[in-house]
Amino acid sequence: MKRLWQNCHLATMKDCTYGIVTHGALVTQGNLIEWVGPHSAVPAQHYDEIHDLQGAWVTPGLIDCHTHAVFGGNRSGEFEQRLLGTSYADIARAGGGIASTVRATRDASEDELLASARKRLASLLREGVTTLEVKSGYGLDLASERKMLQVARQLGQRLPLTVRTTCLAAHALPPEYAGQPDAFITHICETLLPTLAREGLVDAVDAFCEHLAFSPAQVERVFQAAHALGLPIKLHAEQLSSLGGSSLAARYKALSADHLEYMTEADVKAMAASGTVAVLLPGAFYLLREKQLPPIDRLREEGVPIALSTDMNPGTSPVLSLRLMLNMACTLFRLTPEEALAGVTVHAAKALGLAATHGTLEVGKVADFIAWDIEQPADLAYWLGGDLPKRIVYHGEEVVHG
Repeated sequence: MKRLWQNCHLATMKDCTYGIVTHGALVTQGNLIEWVGPHSAVPAQHYDEIHDLQGAWVTPGLIDCHTHAVFGGNRSGEFEQRLLGTSYADIARAGGGIASTVRATRDASEDELLASARKRLASLLREGVTTLEVKSGYGLDLASERKMLQVARQLGQRLPLTVRTTCLAAHALPPEYAGQPDAFITHICETLLPTLAREGLVDAVDAFCEHLAFSPAQVERVFQAAHALGLPIKLHAEQLSSLGGSSLAARYKALSADHLEYMTEADVKAMAASGTVAVLLPGAFYLLREKQLPPIDRLREEGVPIALSTDMNPGTSPVLSLRLMLNMACTLFRLTPEEALAGVTVHAAKALGLAATHGTLEVGKVADFIAWDIEQPADLAYWLGGDLPKRIVYHGEEVVHG
């Protein structure tokens, strides 16, 4: 079906800027964008439907490129404990922390995980998120990792949402491998990852490179296994310390390296040379009360693409609003509103390997876009919370109006 969407202003995000077209219009054919430009140049042809967007600002659909949205249990009690003075180490020794999420995820049924994740995603969908990454990593055994990834696939089938799945089995050491990290990495590389890839459940592979997780040498083994399977890679790196994980990711042409508070100038240069996206996660930075800022100026100077995401997870970033992350990126990391919007559109698409199809309003790309009732694009980063009036179009079909 051919549709004309008119009476609007466009923030196309082409060339990683607002790419503004005032008094613009779009033409969609089925699930793709067929034409974009000024209203005065709209092609004279038959349209099956004509939509008046009433002066709205239209942006690409928002992309949340780093989430752990599928998990069992709830750790709000631990959040309260930490505020009352209990250390994370004490909580972990008492069986809390990621170990508690692993237990809850393993114990939950597929239907229970689907129901809880769907509730969390409802907030993101209402804000205009049309593409989302979901990581595994709270199962840490074959059956539970499979269960998480199957739930992620179902979310993409049941919701107006494109879901990319990432296998993060190298997230933490499971209890059955206590004291045996190398043996667990062998299990991931030789059994878990090949099986899940063969079953079609994995779009990318991730790992957590930190002193409390896995070493660069162990992570490199995971990267080699991923490459042998033809899978792109991503990495949690330099969140708490400088281990050179982001440089390692760059050597393997990773889609992204994420967190990056402790990255060095050499890491920045390596990522610039490889085209690896820097994904910043202000929610985790805020909740953990971090003081070490990512090297934003150096990333800018070297031309490293900067994406933003919620890092939605139960322990360090229980974030239900991607738009709030735009504001936090501006206030905490000093990004501009334009950089922040690029971070959840064009750069986020690249971080998921979707740059050819998503992230900008251009001919031939998927027709995912939001018509916002706002005065200017900066409003998206300016307003804290609330539900801005909008119309959401997913694959050329309007799915939210109001």
